[in-house]
Amino acid sequence: MTLTVNQGVLWPAHTNEVPKEVFIRPDIFEEELKRIFYGPEWHPVAHESEVPKPGDFKTFSLGKVPLIINRDMEGRVHVFFNACAHRGNQLETATAGNKTEFECPYHRWLFSASGDLVGCPAEAEFAPGFQRKDFPLAQPRMEMFYGLIFVTFSPLTPDLDTWLEDAQSGLKEALGVDGRLKLLGYQKVRYRTNWKAYNDNDGYHAPLLHSAFRMLNWQGGAGRQYATRQHGHVIFTSSMTVAPKNTLLKDPSVVAFRGSDPTRGSRLAQLFPTFIATSHMDVISLRFAIPLNVNETEVHYAYFSHLDDDAEMEKHRLRQSSNLLGPCGLVSMEDASVFHRVHIGNHTPGVVTFQKGVKDPDSLEQEFKQNDEAGNLPRWEYYRRTMGFERQAL
Repeated sequence: MTLTVNQGVLWPAHTNEVPKEVFIRPDIFEEELKRIFYGPEWHPVAHESEVPKPGDFKTFSLGKVPLIINRDMEGRVHVFFNACAHRGNQLETATAGNKTEFECPYHRWLFSASGDLVGCPAEAEFAPGFQRKDFPLAQPRMEMFYGLIFVTFSPLTPDLDTWLEDAQSGLKEALGVDGRLKLLGYQKVRYRTNWKAYNDNDGYHAPLLHSAFRMLNWQGGAGRQYATRQHGHVIFTSSMTVAPKNTLLKDPSVVAFRGSDPTRGSRLAQLFPTFIATSHMDVISLRFAIPLNVNETEVHYAYFSHLDDDAEMEKHRLRQSSNLLGPCGLVSMEDASVFHRVHIGNHTPGVVTFQKGVKDPDSLEQEFKQNDEAGNLPRWEYYRRTMGFERQAL
């Protein structure tokens, strides 16, 4: 099946234009679930530090598919479909916890933390040939990158290193260089916007939209933005200078940078389709987004310290994390309103047009200035091809 002109989608000829209707059509959203979220892509669902002890688990959803991420009693990390191997009942409803076993409430089938079926009432009366070993919890394909847990539902997805392309080094830096992290906590929010509008954030808007940049007299420094050639993953590297004297905040430590190198103030890795990892000042944050429907996106902001942090540094990261980059942080509080207003505006006819950093509207670049919006365009091109939309001829 190809979604083309015969279904009313007229994809513009110029690479810097995107039709607004892809943000608002329910049929396109359902096709995105099939081709992207359940298709041959890798999706981060957790960092292993979110389940640090044997028995720890968290639940998550990839699109509409429920998952359990856990660490078994031998310390191994798993991702299971959150469904009983018997009749498909949802196993776990808690968002997180610690369990040595998962029991289905429907018929009391019992599964170990390793996913093995270890108990089922009235087993002697089951169908001939029944064996417990044939009914473990089902698992999607899983790979890990510096503790970041990826899953895919497709056998056609390439290995993770191939899929990440040149984003590996930027993602590694955003994960604290070695991935040895400790979970500090979460903030979870639902934005009234399509997942693509949420993910269409760019480097152009930051000093223009966010009042904190002006009020705190922050100055952007040198930096780089580049997109990978195949999937349009985007890596930002930038420095930032904070004014030495600040009387606006009662506690200026919330914007203090205590890292070893102030020129490395910000690292951000944005992976197709929705994941963002950022190391900004002393914040280490991973954002896991769930497309709930065509009009709503849920985002889990997870905050981390490094395992080598002393108590004071851990306290500093905790204070800075949500206060700086959370959904209502000093830097990012305006985003929620803009996400919603963009979604409202996308119900009007026409296209959205990218300008900042576009050198030629008939071609695509991979290198950009840190404050360009054109860095989003390789991702849009990959989306267009994945969805099967045909570009109009010039």
